[in-house]
Amino acid sequence: MPETLTITDNRTGKTYDVPIKEGTIKALDLRQIKIAEDDFGLMTYDPAFMNTASCRSSITYIDGDKGILEYRGYPIEQLAEKATYLEVAYLLLNGELPSKEQLANWVDTVTHHTILNENFRHLIDSFRYNAHPMGRFISSMAALGTFYPEAKNISDATTRQKQIERIVAKVITIAAFNYRSMVGMPYAYPDNDLSYPGNFLNMMYKMTEVKYTPNPVLEHALDVLFILHADHEQNCSTNAMRAVGSSEVDPYSAVAAAAAALFGPLHGGANEAVIKMLNEIGSMSAIPDFIKRVKSGEGTKLMGFGHRVYKNYDPRAKLIKKVAYDVFEVTGKNPLIDIAVELERIALEDEYFIKRKLYPNVDFYSGLIYQALRFPMEMFTVLFAIPRVSGWLAQWQEMLDDPDQKIARPRQIFTGAARRDYVAMDQR
Repeated sequence: MPETLTITDNRTGKTYDVPIKEGTIKALDLRQIKIAEDDFGLMTYDPAFMNTASCRSSITYIDGDKGILEYRGYPIEQLAEKATYLEVAYLLLNGELPSKEQLANWVDTVTHHTILNENFRHLIDSFRYNAHPMGRFISSMAALGTFYPEAKNISDATTRQKQIERIVAKVITIAAFNYRSMVGMPYAYPDNDLSYPGNFLNMMYKMTEVKYTPNPVLEHALDVLFILHADHEQNCSTNAMRAVGSSEVDPYSAVAAAAAALFGPLHGGANEAVIKMLNEIGSMSAIPDFIKRVKSGEGTKLMGFGHRVYKNYDPRAKLIKKVAYDVFEVTGKNPLIDIAVELERIALEDEYFIKRKLYPNVDFYSGLIYQALRFPMEMFTVLFAIPRVSGWLAQWQEMLDDPDQKIARPRQIFTGAARRDYVAMDQR
């Protein structure tokens, strides 16, 4: 028996049977529900897409109530423990884990694409010294597309793959070069002998040594953080990537748009807000008063807790917390970790937070690791964007290959004035 939803329109008394597929109904099926033949038909009103599926996707699965996150069916816990970021990027982009030969070829390709055209340095040098790293990143990604005019040929699979390889490879160089420019240091070029995270650390922090050797613990920690941030279903920036990409623009422009969405404090900037909150609390003795102010509803917020999707402990937060302690074994303990752990303990035991399902999310501990790795707070969102490009590009590819997708064009409910005639200036 086919699954259907029976709707009775009490305005007309008519009944409609709407098919249910994969737990959804098609919004266009509601258009048949109308008062008169020339009526437009029924629409749904869903600000911020709280309950609207804009696509069918096989990339990332989230069960927020159970705290589950999977890439292409693989649990995030297994990938964080056993895989590298470039292996996960391949998985996201291609649908399957690579063979040994496929991974070697992919790593080799990405490694040899990290170099930037020398003319690109002039763009980076043109930014004001105090330009925000994320503003630099967004501008740089948009500009990068001008170096590859063939990128607009998105219907050609070979051309598309070449741009994907370039973007995944060059984001670490763009991020590192912009940082070096910002702090007035000479550029450190990519080292093809290093891993992807190791090469990024090399370009960020190499000084006068002939060969930079990253600490393996810190290198691994960055790799894990990249894996955990690689994709996260239809979030704000991914929606931007798909929406802008649906116009069939080149992927560099779409990535720049997605990065601009990520820049917002409600999205990629949240881990920076956590560090600011922990600094404002300042000491363990100040925590009770802070919690009291949070509960009072006077505007004090517990940053790094709660999530639009997760109504349980964010699985990424558990993994990051463990990595944080591994990093502190090398760098020394970040004093803010004690405040963070105590806040977490209180939130997990206090009925006020339990009732509201406020559990730590990915942003709660990630900033502490970035601080330990000597990244300035302004770089935190860039560190989010670097791995997320693989997820954005996977979503972009999937959208282009989906026959159901067209250029994004939401409807609206018009609330303006009814038709009226122009009034001459001397009569107003």
